[in-house]
Amino acid sequence: MNLLQAIIMGIVQGITEFLPVSSSGHLTILKNMFGMKDVKITFDLMLHFGTLVAIFIVFWKDILWLIGSGLGIIRDSVLNVITYFKSVKKGGRKLPYRKVISNQYRKFTWMVIVSTIPTGIIGYTFEKSFPMDNMGLLVPGICLFITAVLLMVADKCPGGSKLPNDVTYTNAFSIGIVQGLATLPGISRSGSTIAACLISGFDKKFAVKYSFIMSIPAVLGAVVLKLGDLSQDALSKGEIACYGVGTIVSAVVGYFCIRIMLKLVKERKFKYFAYYCIAVGVFSIVAFFVRL
Repeated sequence: MNLLQAIIMGIVQGITEFLPVSSSGHLTILKNMFGMKDVKITFDLMLHFGTLVAIFIVFWKDILWLIGSGLGIIRDSVLNVITYFKSVKKGGRKLPYRKVISNQYRKFTWMVIVSTIPTGIIGYTFEKSFPMDNMGLLVPGICLFITAVLLMVADKCPGGSKLPNDVTYTNAFSIGIVQGLATLPGISRSGSTIAACLISGFDKKFAVKYSFIMSIPAVLGAVVLKLGDLSQDALSKGEIACYGVGTIVSAVVGYFCIRIMLKLVKERKFKYFAYYCIAVGVFSIVAFFVRL
């Protein structure tokens, strides 16, 4: 991999991670086109880390509130456990407990946790069962068609009004399942989860915010699982430079694409991305059979 290829991959990751057209599918297709099958999934993780930085920059206020809320949940849960044992010592006398989910940010935090559970289970299972870094062009092509269908459905969904206090944990768990399935290259994580949010009746702006923020633990979890592989990869100075440049480019491009996505979801223009996914899917499938 050379520096130009790293820049192109970074641009594509930054665009496709947040626009609903599947970053993993595009990266897989580009790797096949550029003959980059020797590039390990480590590079993909670095590109995803770059777009993760973009999420932190755009939603930093919400993320700080969520971190504070998470710490508050832990504190109050511990205090409730202490209260329980105190009540036992006093012969079962009922003592006042703290309300753990006491505001919308705590509810938001707990929703992200609930969504992460199925995502982690499905993502880990797929990682062990299907080597994502060795996928050909057929799987991304088929999955891009699935993404197109999801986007068409999302485009027809009327705007909901659900905010954190209105969302059920069943909604959150279901959206986590969808995010887990988006591990497959070609299924857009942002497109599928936003579609799931809209189908569940989320407010449009909140649907985008939730989709992007809930990706944080998923990406961090993937990086942690790959730490062993990262330490075993012997990278040259040139490869380190390519990885670094690709990460920075994906972060910068991703920042602007998040801003664009926040506007697009209000205007219900998902169908145009659906057409694009169909076109790229056809190209991918045709290229697979032509190479045969």
